[in-house]
Parts: sequence; structure tokens; C-alpha cells
Amino acid sequence: MQGGTSVRLYGLEWPKESARISRVFDLLVAAILFLAVSGAFHLHYMLTAGDWDMWIDWKDRQWWVTLTPIMAITFPAALQYVFWTKFRLPIAATFAVVCLLFGQWINRYFGFHLWSYFPMSEVIPALLIPGALVLDVALLLTGNFLFTAMSGAFAFALLFYPTNWFWLAPYRLPVEVMGQLVSVGDYISYAFTRTALPEYIRLIERGTLRTFGGHSAIIASFFSAFVSILMYLAWWHIGMLLARVVTTPNTLKNFMGLTDKDEPAETAQKAIDGTSLQGRFVAAE
Repeated sequence: MQGGTSVRLYGLEWPKESARISRVFDLLVAAILFLAVSGAFHLHYMLTAGDWDMWIDWKDRQWWVTLTPIMAITFPAALQYVFWTKFRLPIAATFAVVCLLFGQWINRYFGFHLWSYFPMSEVIPALLIPGALVLDVALLLTGNFLFTAMSGAFAFALLFYPTNWFWLAPYRLPVEVMGQLVSVGDYISYAFTRTALPEYIRLIERGTLRTFGGHSAIIASFFSAFVSILMYLAWWHIGMLLARVVTTPNTLKNFMGLTDKDEPAETAQKAIDGTSLQGRFVAAE
């Protein structure tokens, strides 16, 4: 601070009021980014792994364990490219997953619990934050997207089932209902009927994974981990394409106080001080 009238921000001297407006603008951008990622990621997730992650009786040891990590690693991979290459911030995966969970809890609580009267125990979302933390740590330690894919993306999928087991286990307990043996999760879904969802559509516990000795969740986790590596690499490059900036020649730069000789920092400082053409217009007003 110099003379109590200016502050140094982004390597430039700003008046206090301009610095305050700049910080408020940064907070608005962060809030808009959070809501945009939350909406987009939640829409993508619900259209791909939605039913398996929505209902408690769909959370099986095969399809839910396989599909959920594969579909959940997409946005974290794309955002990791932007956050890491542009800002060197190893928080993209955690940020994306927190945005997803925010959208899910808003949707499940207000849309399904308060509006449609489903119990929260039937529509509770999966826990993804531990895997996202490992993915960010892998990128921070390696600094390379290829090694992050082979280690972080692999661990992201492998950790999914263990991190969700501690809260999911009570819903797998057996209970006898009218002479039939069902799980607690199945009984909850039987008691709270889902309209327009025939039972034959529910795709759970189907397949031949039990020919491997009955350890279907372990086989599904390793298969999901392998596919997650490929999905991470694909969405890293999707983030690269979407973050590419295409510019056109600025024919009006002279009217904005910009010249070919000015350095970016010098030009910005001129605009702040009012010595550029644009700054003089602002000062005159």
C-alpha cells in the first residue's frame, strides 16, 4: 500500500475502490462457475449413471460399481486440464465432485423428498470426494496427465466401493417381509413405489461375474478402474479443446488505448492511471 490510497493487486497499483470492485467481480465469477459446473455435471451424471446412483435398491455390486466411477470422472478430468495448465491449481477434481454433490443434494432433498415424499434413505447419493482427493493429489505429485490417469484415475474407481460401503452396509441386511427374504434397501423401494418405472427395467445384479468365484464387486471395481483410465485421457483432451482460445484481430484497439508497442502490464497500468485514451474518457466522465 502506498499513501493509503492504493493497493497492489495482480502486480499493478490499483485505487482502493477499483481493487474492491475487482475482488467482488472475482467472487461473482467463482459463484457463477460453481453453479454452472454443478448444473452441467449433474445433468450429465443423471443422464448416464442416474438410476444406479439415484435409488437405494439400484446400488448393486455390479452395474453401480462399474458405471458410476466411469461417468463421474469425466468432468473432473476436463476441469483438471483447465485448473492445472492455466492456474496451477490441483483442486479441480474435488471442486467438480463438490459441485456434483451440491446439485444432487438440492435435487434429492427438494425434488424427491419434499416434493415427491420419497424418504432420503431411498435417494441418497454416492460418496465421491475421497476418490476426487486422490485424483488431485496424483496430479499434484506427478504433474503429468498420463501418470495421473494411470494412478489417480485407477485409484478413483477402486476407492469408490470401499468408501461407500460403510453407509451402504445397513441397507444390505436381510429382512423377512410377508414370508419373502429381501434386503432393507429393496423393502424401502417396495414400500415407496416409483410410478412409471416397471420392475423389469431395473438392471441390477445381472451378468456372469459370479463365475469368477462370487466376488463380483471386486471384478467390477477393477474393470471400472481400467475404463476410467481411458475415460480420463479422453476427457482431459476434451477439456484441452474446450479451453482453447481463438482470437481475431482487434481493429478497435487504438480506441481502447492499446498500441503494438505497449507491454500488457504497462497498458493495464495506463488504463488504471487514466493516461491511456480509454482512461482519459473515464476520467473526463
